Amino acid sequence: LPAFVAVDTVAQADVVPGQVGAAGGRSVLQVLDQCMDAALAGDIDAICFAPLNKQAMKLGGLRHEDELHHFAEYLGVTGYFCEFNTLGDLWTSRISSHVPLKDVASYLSVERISQAAELIYKALRASGLAAPKVAIAGFNPHNGDGGTCGREEIDIIGPAVQALQARDWPSDAPFHGPFPADTIFLKAQAGEYQAIVTMYHDQGQIAIKLLGFSRGVTVQGGLPIPITTPAHGTAYDIAGQGKANVEATWQALQIAARMGAAHRDRQA
Repeated sequence: LPAFVAVDTVAQADVVPGQVGAAGGRSVLQVLDQCMDAALAGDIDAICFAPLNKQAMKLGGLRHEDELHHFAEYLGVTGYFCEFNTLGDLWTSRISSHVPLKDVASYLSVERISQAAELIYKALRASGLAAPKVAIAGFNPHNGDGGTCGREEIDIIGPAVQALQARDWPSDAPFHGPFPADTIFLKAQAGEYQAIVTMYHDQGQIAIKLLGFSRGVTVQGGLPIPITTPAHGTAYDIAGQGKANVEATWQALQIAARMGAAHRDRQA
């Protein structure tokens, strides 16, 4: 049966709609921790949370770059984890997430790319897709133009794809690339691929949000419990105006419910 659990984490006087504040950030962290405690205790099967403001959370005590890393530490995750963004049948993952763009190149490695590709491939299979195809994006304009515009495709991304292709998989040749980032989503839109591994946040997020801003969902990949959230932000500019579109939240709740049911079955 539906249940509402009221928790006292912030004073009403400290809540200012549409404004970033430390009190709100602290409240968010406390509620997330209580949700994880409930999941670890077996009281709930999955978590779906509304959009969070990372600046407020950091003012409120978040010590990590984002909530995913907070989840991973709290849950004791030692393996690879990353965010998935989903839009219907298309899933994306990324090698780096909420970090400055100038630092992205330092996050690229054969190991990280291989782990991100394998994680999203296994997630798609676990969701019921028997033979998912995964495309790997390049990093530089025009895939580096043969090394004249960057060598990451030659030195890192290409070898990662080759290493993945050399392994045995339940389906034939599931990994391909690297493909130039400005055309890779056209291949996915045409149905050639069900997942794309991107190198940094906006490389995938811009495309996903253009394809379906009101339906995008973020899935926290690599965690022991299912956690989802809408892919859009907090929209402080329309707070309290009754304009918010809840479609992405509804989609996130549905995915959490499906994943939670599967998680419960695995635990039985």
